[in-house]
Amino acid sequence: MKVSLLQHTPDPERTVALAARLCYSPAGIDELQERLSAADITGFLDKIMSLGHQSVLEHASFSFGIDGISRACSHQLVRHRIASYSQQSQRYVTNTKRFGAVVPDSIQERPELRARFETQLQELHRCYAELVEAGIPAEDARYILPNAACTNIIMTMNARELLHFFELRCCERAQWEIRRMAVEMLRLVTPIAPVIFRDAGPGCLTGPCPEGAMTCGRAGEVKAYFKELNS
Repeated sequence: MKVSLLQHTPDPERTVALAARLCYSPAGIDELQERLSAADITGFLDKIMSLGHQSVLEHASFSFGIDGISRACSHQLVRHRIASYSQQSQRYVTNTKRFGAVVPDSIQERPELRARFETQLQELHRCYAELVEAGIPAEDARYILPNAACTNIIMTMNARELLHFFELRCCERAQWEIRRMAVEMLRLVTPIAPVIFRDAGPGCLTGPCPEGAMTCGRAGEVKAYFKELNS
């Protein structure tokens, strides 16, 4: 898996602070821009974050390039509907060479099961290739490809939705692959907007574990990890 921050709103925290200041000021936008200092930006962001006035966070967006995740992971990702996605197509991209596949650590660590897993992947690709060679359209041959098959995707989310995404997907209860992806995304955006993402991460960072009886039971370790990540 490779996660890259392709682009983002220039000076996202200034843009968000300007939007927040506008909501409470009779002044025009040009005047507000001239008067907005670095201290004002931090102050306004602190205020709106504490008040839950997060609609202004939607003015800042971040675009990520995500390579080499499984289709199982991408199916989870696109459930976050307040985002834009462009995904490598199995309909138009034909796997003439062996398709890439994600192998979970739980299988990777057991050589005998890893070998069986690999054998099945090879057989699936052999069948796929035979179907395509026989004239079956790639859009139909793809039906045999597994959830493990790799895909690439570009995703754009605004800062407000990213905070929600991190709350759900950085949690230890999230599936391991999307959790790794979410943590890497958080690592990339924090230096760009440190105030906005200062407390970003799983829900247990700012309150009781939202998983209730399904808690991982390691809130202390989780808080320490994300405190270091966000610092």
